[in-house]
Amino acid sequence: MGEMSPKRQHTMGRTLKSGSTLSKMILGVKDMKKTIIASAIGAVFMLSGQAVMADGKATYDGACFACHGIGVAGAPKFGDKGAWAPRIAKGLDVLKKHAKEGFKGDSGFMPAKGGRSDLADADVDAAVEYMVSQVK
Repeated sequence: MGEMSPKRQHTMGRTLKSGSTLSKMILGVKDMKKTIIASAIGAVFMLSGQAVMADGKATYDGACFACHGIGVAGAPKFGDKGAWAPRIAKGLDVLKKHAKEGFKGDSGFMPAKGGRSDLADADVDAAVEYMVSQVK
């Protein structure tokens, strides 16, 4: 609709003059709706980075914790900077590849997807990113 013109407009069965209190309230509601929508869109963009962390944490809590929580089969313990440093030095892409495809190293063994073939690659990637973020 646009702004109220000096002409009379019919709203809710009443004739309003431009500048009346009711017409200002109606325009205020339109502006309020726009503000709410803009705020919601902004919140989604702000939280989108955190969503990856939340998904990674959920995957870690549901799958990775079993080994990385206590260091089973040489798995670097969650939060252990010393154990993670040489792995991180190889690069995040290598860590993700090893987590998805499996890896046998000098100090241990990583089964593909931690033995959870039901996990999507994106979930495994997010879990690796989450674990690495906790030791940087």
